[in-house]
Amino acid sequence: MNFALGFKPPAAGGSGPGDAASMEKLEKQLICPVCLEMFSKPVVILPCQHNLCRKCANDIFQAVNPLWQSRGSSSVPASGGRFRCPSCRHEVVLDRHGVYGLQRNLLVENIIDIYQQQESSRLVKVKSEQQQQQLMCEEHEEEKINIYCLSCETPTCSMCKVFGQHKDCDVAPLSSVYKRQKTELSDGIAILVASNDHIQAIISQMEEVCQTIEENGRRQKEQLVDRIDSLVAILEDRKRDLVGLIAKQQDEKLKYVRSLIHRHGDHLEAAVKLVESAIQSMEEPHMALFMQVLIVNSTESSTKAHKVERPEVGYESMSHFNINTDDVAEMLRNMDFCSGLGDDGEEDPEEGGGDSEPDYCSRY
Repeated sequence: MNFALGFKPPAAGGSGPGDAASMEKLEKQLICPVCLEMFSKPVVILPCQHNLCRKCANDIFQAVNPLWQSRGSSSVPASGGRFRCPSCRHEVVLDRHGVYGLQRNLLVENIIDIYQQQESSRLVKVKSEQQQQQLMCEEHEEEKINIYCLSCETPTCSMCKVFGQHKDCDVAPLSSVYKRQKTELSDGIAILVASNDHIQAIISQMEEVCQTIEENGRRQKEQLVDRIDSLVAILEDRKRDLVGLIAKQQDEKLKYVRSLIHRHGDHLEAAVKLVESAIQSMEEPHMALFMQVLIVNSTESSTKAHKVERPEVGYESMSHFNINTDDVAEMLRNMDFCSGLGDDGEEDPEEGGGDSEPDYCSRY
């Protein structure tokens, strides 16, 4: 809490508007944010440096730590606890002394003493002015508003209760209603602060849940990618093996057919040469030489008789290497997550063990 170090208390004889404004500003700095009253034994909530009444701080601490044993309640030493500042929500870890282990703010206590002395002196002098400035009834201009109508929930005057519109209503002294409602407001603030701490604890738990979800999601993504990659590796290996089988038979068939082509080509070349020799022998004019050449050609042609060999019908077909992947493709398209499994891949005991329908994971 910040204080104006240059504050000078008003002179004993002065009670002007400027002095009253200064006192009001100072008073706002000396109000407890819980009970809305002047600090009583203010303590310092380290390290945020905000101030609270010791009683208010202890009430909040007891509400947040119901199992904490206060001083003198038992011979067993009390354990520490956590305390959240109602002004800035900063969390402070307290030792076994609880709130009583916090330092008292002596500077604030001294300022409060000076303030109360000056304020009491000022109030005595301005009491008459305050009485003159007190709210007056609109219907009875000479009557002060000093009672509270419980039925209409509005402040009013005594004349309104006796002769006016509130004569049939239930009323109470304005001061008692003021004190009661102020006490209720203070209690409500303490309850609200405790509720805020509870909500903050729930938020912290949900933040931890978010972190756990992120970690589990990341781990499951990695597992899924690894398993899909292993399937892809299996497909790649199988593809390489099957392609190798096709390539092997392709090479064998090509080698056989090309050997036939080479053999028939050699025979064709020999036959062409024989035809050329026969044509030349047709031009031989001497009968003896013609018959001699004819006998030689006939011998060569009979010696080189060739049987034409060719591949069987459909030998060139490779259709027997056809593979049906429809079932595998359908299985991959329908591949889904297994139900009843936890984050670690084990069966969830709460979901498993029944007669549930098999999922894709168990099906394939």
